Amino acid sequence: MDQVSAPEEGLDEPRLIVEGGLAQRIGRSAEPTLRALGLRLVRVKISAGQGATVQIMAERPDGLMTIDDCERASDALSPLFDVEEPVHGAYRLEISSPGIDRPLTRVSDFRRALGHEMKIEMAVPVDGRKRFRGALEAVEARQGGTFARLRLPPDEDGEAASAELAIADMSEARLVLTDDLIRAALRREKAAKKQTKAERSGAAAKAVAPRAAKQPAPARRDTRN
Repeated sequence: MDQVSAPEEGLDEPRLIVEGGLAQRIGRSAEPTLRALGLRLVRVKISAGQGATVQIMAERPDGLMTIDDCERASDALSPLFDVEEPVHGAYRLEISSPGIDRPLTRVSDFRRALGHEMKIEMAVPVDGRKRFRGALEAVEARQGGTFARLRLPPDEDGEAASAELAIADMSEARLVLTDDLIRAALRREKAAKKQTKAERSGAAAKAVAPRAAKQPAPARRDTRN
């Protein structure tokens, strides 16, 4: 088995863990609009409660999502849903980032989560078991699909155990909020802010750079007698 090389984390990378029913239909409707904004869908969740809420998680291909991105997505999706009316009656549209303890839906999500603890719910049981929790050791490709290898807690005899789970057979996968995960998220956010600041500074410097003054042509001396 060979570890998956870094995939192209583009807008068209498919989700392997997808909702069903109404949430799936809403996701399919929202994806083209999000893609046009440079964003990709992470998950759609519908909750009833006191008032229906349609929550759409989205992000950039690098896994980041700013407040401005959320506002742009809301402004673009609201008129679309006003026409298509995905939910009968009044509802609230909520656009959000995936968060630190995010759901994982794509191979690139799992690759970025290497070393971190996660909880997985299988749609297809493995050895009669549907729920798993452990640290992600590897993301591997072989015949039959892409698999996540988890290091599980020791069994009753203290023996180390692991599980290889097909990502396409999962109904849900989510990171567990730990101190290591929080530190990693803070480092990533800091690096992203630094990069954005550098890009803005470069753009501002370019915008205000004075144009070189055009030098007048030297006077020609008439040497004729």
